Amino acid sequence: LQESMHAYAANVYTTVVEELMKGKQRKFIAVEQEFFRLWWDAVATDRHKQQVHQLLQEGRLEFVIGGQVMHDEAVTLIDDQILQLTEGHGFLYETFGIRPQFSWHVDPFGASATTPTLFALAGFNAHLISRIDYDLKADMQKNKNLQFVWQGSPSLSERQEIFTHVMDQYSYCTPSQIPFSNRSGFYWNGIATFPDPPKDGVYPNMSLPVTDTNIHLYAQAMVANIKERAAWFRTSDVLWPWGCDKQFFNASVQYSNMDLLLDYINNHSDEFGVTVQYATVGDYFQAVYSRNLTWKIRDSQDFLPYSTEPFQAWTGFYTSRSTLKGIARRASSLLYAGESFFTQYVQKHPTSSICKCGALKQLQSLRWAVSEVQHHDGITGTESPKVKDMYMNNLMYGMLNVKKLMASIIFDMNNAKKNGEVYSSVYSKDSGISDVDQYIVVYNPLAWNITTFVMVSVSNLALSVYDELGHSVPAQVQSPAESNTTYDLYILVEISGLSYRKYNIKHLNGKQSAFIGRSVKYNRKDLTRANQQSRQFLPVVNNCYQVLFDTSTNLMVSITERETNQTVQVTQEFLEYHVNGDVTKGPISDNYLFAPNASAVPVSKAVELEVVFGNLVTEIRQYFYSNVTAQNYIHAVFTRMYTVPEGYDGKLLCHRIEQEYSVGPLELNREAVLRTSTNLNTSQLLYTDSNGYQIQKRPFKAYVNNTVARNYYPMVQTAYIEDDTTRLMLLAERAHGVSSQGNGQVEVMLHRRLWNNLQWDLNYNLTLNDSSVVHPVIWLILGTKAVTSVLYRTSGLALEHRPVVMFGALSGDKPKLSRQLQQKSVHSSPVTVPPNLHVQTLSIPGWRYSSNHAEQVLSIHMGRQRQGDPDFSRVLLRIRHLYEAGEDPVLSQPVMVNLKSLLKGLGSVTAVEERSLTGTWDVNTLKRWKWKTAQYPSKGFSNFTDTSENYIVTVHPKEIRTFFVYFEGQ
Repeated sequence: LQESMHAYAANVYTTVVEELMKGKQRKFIAVEQEFFRLWWDAVATDRHKQQVHQLLQEGRLEFVIGGQVMHDEAVTLIDDQILQLTEGHGFLYETFGIRPQFSWHVDPFGASATTPTLFALAGFNAHLISRIDYDLKADMQKNKNLQFVWQGSPSLSERQEIFTHVMDQYSYCTPSQIPFSNRSGFYWNGIATFPDPPKDGVYPNMSLPVTDTNIHLYAQAMVANIKERAAWFRTSDVLWPWGCDKQFFNASVQYSNMDLLLDYINNHSDEFGVTVQYATVGDYFQAVYSRNLTWKIRDSQDFLPYSTEPFQAWTGFYTSRSTLKGIARRASSLLYAGESFFTQYVQKHPTSSICKCGALKQLQSLRWAVSEVQHHDGITGTESPKVKDMYMNNLMYGMLNVKKLMASIIFDMNNAKKNGEVYSSVYSKDSGISDVDQYIVVYNPLAWNITTFVMVSVSNLALSVYDELGHSVPAQVQSPAESNTTYDLYILVEISGLSYRKYNIKHLNGKQSAFIGRSVKYNRKDLTRANQQSRQFLPVVNNCYQVLFDTSTNLMVSITERETNQTVQVTQEFLEYHVNGDVTKGPISDNYLFAPNASAVPVSKAVELEVVFGNLVTEIRQYFYSNVTAQNYIHAVFTRMYTVPEGYDGKLLCHRIEQEYSVGPLELNREAVLRTSTNLNTSQLLYTDSNGYQIQKRPFKAYVNNTVARNYYPMVQTAYIEDDTTRLMLLAERAHGVSSQGNGQVEVMLHRRLWNNLQWDLNYNLTLNDSSVVHPVIWLILGTKAVTSVLYRTSGLALEHRPVVMFGALSGDKPKLSRQLQQKSVHSSPVTVPPNLHVQTLSIPGWRYSSNHAEQVLSIHMGRQRQGDPDFSRVLLRIRHLYEAGEDPVLSQPVMVNLKSLLKGLGSVTAVEERSLTGTWDVNTLKRWKWKTAQYPSKGFSNFTDTSENYIVTVHPKEIRTFFVYFEGQ
């Protein structure tokens, strides 16, 4: 980041602002807030700042999108997209009183149908994309269909539709070929150099300056391109993008040449047949809108996957850098927990000893890191190792801050000694090991009551676990798969919504009350010699499933759903795609692209099996070896099934088969997949989620070339296959590529390790030589369509937001926690919503802006903005309906929520304001442009309806409702 600021980014904002001031006709658009904020806070002078305010007022500088970054659309979760957009919008509104209304999503690799819905909810009037399939774009271009009204959500349809513009084949950069020069044209400042700008100001590849002798030739080249593009659109307005990546670091030379060119064309407009002007995206859309045309409607189908040529399918990045993808999601989940934990603490303990400003800074460090990694060259894994390390470091630093904050809140609420040993560990396996008695505090970040297991590492087997009141808690201890110095302790926890409980772990001398898991090992079996005749089956059973293993191969053979007694044949195997890395020998795979040489090949010829049988948890450990005599296994699967004792609500726990994989290190130019094959007759139809928000149907498509790679899709949270009656669902805690390459099959790409000699990749160190071992987790759910549709949304969120575990040592006999905690946690006032709703956000943003727009604009005008402490009285609440209209007879119904009673545990609600998605608009004043369609022939504004009366809100299918909530005494 700092290198880019030094090399070019700071110069972009400094020189653009200075140049805009020199000519009233000049304009500029800025997109991502990350670099702008760094410039604003560290580089911009007071004069620059005053000029930015003036330029924004005059509409000559325009912020489009306005998020922290331009987020990826394929592998990001909706919560994180909303977070990064909200972070950027909060800064812009607080600082300038402006609210972006147009998008410029030109660079993400494929377009999701979730994004247009989010941008509509944020108040945007139009959406702009560029990267879609090359053959589809050519067809749309020919038929003048590059512009349409997109109804991204089937349930919200016309209420949250948005006009969408797809850029033509030239995409978002100025076409650089000019017939009269072998240098590129229109790029007068050349290309940025790293790490330092050139001392003499002469950059590589600077375009020929405009002179009297070549101005006519320049004008002819520009006009010819404008006219070529005009033929692809329905109006006579042509959007001609001027610029590209890392451009305008010397805006003076850019504008001085372009000024001459524009004047020349306009002075000869009779001859050329065009007029030209500087414009923002808003100017362009305003021009198209005022033409009053009737537009076609596009339904909720997305533009994924994305190919640029027959052998260039951009489906590799769905899996690239799996570790970064996993950490990014874990950080997002910890942030979600930390936000609601802190919000409740501030509301319930107004006179706390914790410095609220310091606490907010800790949360903000993780907000920044999680927002930043959503970039389309971030979580995608398409960055160089150095940039990946920056993302990782920022995420780890932010996570550490939030863990410290949560631990200090626990301390403060219990007036424990300030130097006590509490630290927090978010489902990492290497924590909490100690011989002394200890306690854990477990926080449930979801607004539902949960019953689940948490796993902690302990140093011996003789243990008992007790709750706050001294009652024994069901627990099981066993030897772990990958360590011989510790044991895994599984504790059954029952926790109300947004509440925490404390559990004491007591070491006993010899006697113990926790169940012990007993291990049975089965010899390594040679798959090449497995005898079909001598098959012996090993059943593993809980209340919901019977899973059958064949001990002659040590592989799974079937799963029976016990309620319906339906048996599905299920086998799993690891395969690898072998890929080419030499550009002279054919298409390559890299961070972005997936280009397999042939079908995937099995990697393992021998499997070892160990089953740990227990009263609560049964764990099946399968180790896959390249052959019978191999020393080390290459991949492993750890499958867990749970048995829930009487008296506990075990519905979700019982209905999931948890799998954790160990994959790698891979050999070079290998892509590892886990293929699950069933006897379901699926016709190769796959379903995958779109950003954890909605489901997309993915029929298998045959292509002349590259069929395997072009049938890969992103799975952010969910994928499933089904026949007429039965569905097999996969739920993930990080993004993966997923495909159905055969009837009844679903394969998940778990890891990639690549090297290639493409010059561009080498220049940017984009070779993905990732030698790590990855440990992704996937939950399987098998059942009827009716049962799985009830389970999968709550289960997906239960996987995403597992409880946060914090550890503390108990010194001496008596726990040092006061009676207050014992009362508090048992009788706390939980926040709970019905199972078809999700409290998507409960946080204290800290923004200092007024929610009254006129007041906010006035205070900025008077120079009074952004002073003083953050505002802790405003709570940001988002509620999301998880179901589509018509998806389920009960769960798809609208839900009435009384916000006052929902939040009574936090205090007495005194006011609620309904806001746009990112909080910057009062929904009653938000009027988005309504574009004419055959369905809705009249143009006008689309108003938001159904605001809350008396704190009661009705949430309809798929809605995301955003509120500012204020409490008494704050």
